[in-house]
Amino acid sequence: MGVKHGMARLLEEASARGPATSDERHRAGVVLASATVALLAGCATVVGSTTPDAALTPSLPAPTVASAEPTPAPTPGADHPAASAPLNATTSAATGRIGLDSLNPDQAIRFDAPEAKRDLWQRIRAGYGVPDLQNPQLVRTSERWYATRPDYVQRMSTRGARYLFHIVEEVERRQLPTELALLPFIESAFNPQALSKAKASGMWQFMPATGRDFSLKQNAFRDDRRDVLASTRAALDYLTRLHGQFGDWHLALAAYNWGEGNVQRAIQRNQRAGLPTGYESLRMPDETRNYVPKLLAVKNIVMRPQDFGLSLPPLENHPYFLTVAIERDIDVAMAARLAGMQEDEFAALNPQHNRPVILAAGTPHILLPYDNAERFLVELERHKGALSSWTAWVAPRTLRTADAAKLTGMDEARLREVNRIPRGMMIRQGSALLVPRHVRHPHDVSETLADNGTLNLQRESAPKAKAAAQHKATSKPKTATGKPADQAPAVAGAKRTASSSPGGGAGKEDRTRVATGAEAAVRR
Repeated sequence: MGVKHGMARLLEEASARGPATSDERHRAGVVLASATVALLAGCATVVGSTTPDAALTPSLPAPTVASAEPTPAPTPGADHPAASAPLNATTSAATGRIGLDSLNPDQAIRFDAPEAKRDLWQRIRAGYGVPDLQNPQLVRTSERWYATRPDYVQRMSTRGARYLFHIVEEVERRQLPTELALLPFIESAFNPQALSKAKASGMWQFMPATGRDFSLKQNAFRDDRRDVLASTRAALDYLTRLHGQFGDWHLALAAYNWGEGNVQRAIQRNQRAGLPTGYESLRMPDETRNYVPKLLAVKNIVMRPQDFGLSLPPLENHPYFLTVAIERDIDVAMAARLAGMQEDEFAALNPQHNRPVILAAGTPHILLPYDNAERFLVELERHKGALSSWTAWVAPRTLRTADAAKLTGMDEARLREVNRIPRGMMIRQGSALLVPRHVRHPHDVSETLADNGTLNLQRESAPKAKAAAQHKATSKPKTATGKPADQAPAVAGAKRTASSSPGGGAGKEDRTRVATGAEAAVRR
């Protein structure tokens, strides 16, 4: 059903029904708002394959990630309800389709325009700006690694197809070299749910502290380090800042991987020794030494795939997804069902949610492929009943999980499962828990709680352990001479602890993390 037709039908049904309930008015408002935006945008046309990766298969590589590989991008027409049976009444080549984006409602998306048929790989090649290294040996090693793994290259391209157009758009808007759009191949294999052993997360592999520095919310309900739009914005902000600091893309990339403090100290060490201070002259870990060569290897494969026995499929120059505004809390399963998508497909575009519900106050939009976006709006208008079966509850005091379950009317095992609470842990006062939504608590979660709700836990104290701890606290430890420790003589030349030594790793940029697969790095 086209948006114009939907608005007309909605008006007819509204007059026939008589007075509407508040829920009906809300659902109608969503569709009416979308229709109004469509009309104001000039009814742009959209033609072509349902999904932008129509012929997608291979592309670029990157070391494997710690997390399991997500489901590949769906192939148009195959087990894809929106592709095989689009709901838009104006899908013919003659009339085209309307592309609407809730974040850019004034910009119509034309899938049938000549520019949309341009090869996105060629657009990336045209924007290269990172210089080659003087010594190409490590680059050649990475090229050979990728060339001998065509299946891996294919998986990376298929996965990256969902996100590349958006990233290229952002890179070009900032006038940055387009090699940066290929960086997630190296960081995460384009897996937005990748999580390293050191807790670096998302497509761009942000450490928790660095994510907070760049306004990526991390709370009980969501982790914006996995958010496709937010993490891309933060990564490009960070890379822009690093390039401004070092004035060199090789050094900026090394700092993104190793930490700006480490790179700065390596430069200063070479300056004191009268040595060159370029990337290839600095002493650094092997992981960082290979980081830029890997990106340059990917760059070369995209530039000349035939030289490596690889082929890149056509990747059209238009969005894979649109942003769709939501105004009410909605279960993840419900949103996927209304959009006609499997939950794993939905999660590939909306991976930031820590709980099975999307809180509209904290995440006011979702990402959906074009036809799924249209289907979602239509099915949302048709839907009767609640959209969310969950709400948030704040613990009034420190509680055992059994007590919290009783207060919220939940099964204890279910409460632990949904909120990811390990056995033997207590819930601290002020923690935000996800609990079933009842008739007496029909309201959506507030913006304050959606943005700042945290889950803080502490171990349950066994009586014996508590008594032992109290005894230890009241008795002073003794030295080998039998004297209390505070009377023991000082040891000459005692070694400083890491925390007391200058530059001993207290800075954020020196925290260690393991990147994709076997890659290890130190990142701010």
